[in-house]
Amino acid sequence: MKVHPTAVIHSKAQLASSVTVGPYTVIGEDVELGEDCEVMSHVVLQGPAKFGKGNKIFPYACIGQDPQDLKYRGERTSVEIGDGNVLREFITIHRGTGSEGTVTRVGSHNLLMAYVHIAHDCQLGSHIIMSNGASLAGHVEIGDHAIVGAFCGIHQFCRVGAYSFLGSYTIVNKDILPYSKTSADRPTGVYGANRLGLERVGLQKEDIDELQAAFRILCRSKLNTTQALEKLEADGIKSSHVRSLVDFIKTSSRGVVK
Repeated sequence: MKVHPTAVIHSKAQLASSVTVGPYTVIGEDVELGEDCEVMSHVVLQGPAKFGKGNKIFPYACIGQDPQDLKYRGERTSVEIGDGNVLREFITIHRGTGSEGTVTRVGSHNLLMAYVHIAHDCQLGSHIIMSNGASLAGHVEIGDHAIVGAFCGIHQFCRVGAYSFLGSYTIVNKDILPYSKTSADRPTGVYGANRLGLERVGLQKEDIDELQAAFRILCRSKLNTTQALEKLEADGIKSSHVRSLVDFIKTSSRGVVK
């Protein structure tokens, strides 16, 4: 293990033998770091927090601190982070809050750029990109392969669907549809399927075309959401991706951005 002599590591922290720790980093009690994690200088990690393999944590990141929630009374809660994440400068990820040991969870192979904030009890999937300054309030869910633009602010309990693209500076107070391209350029709204992003992850043209047709019915027709869903069902849903889109809307408690 390569640990700089100025680093401060609690005796009850668990670090794999291949972990590297830079100068002036502080690693607290109940922190677990998996194989090949690289923790650079001036990082603060507090526990309980568990990191998988191959995570790269840049200077001044602060992970595992108490949640910024006035209801929090010192309950034992945690952060869990998967494998292969890149966590850039000055990001903050807070532990869960609540009396049942809740968890703030980040999946694998995500890129969280500088100054990203992940509040208590958020649940992030994998292969997500969050650009500089994007912030999540508590209990937000983000699906796999989503892209969140710079300086977006996302309200508590909102969901950002898988494979969606959220433009910079967008303020979110309803759920963001999966597969969509949503932006605050004019009123916040959906600008069709996230075609380029979907092509990059390997969706077939036929699937993308079906999603685009579904978005036209949902967001460009004069039908309300209930009527649009009824039309999609009546027309017959062939694509599993369109089915996922419909199911996402049906399970929304806050409503969706259209």
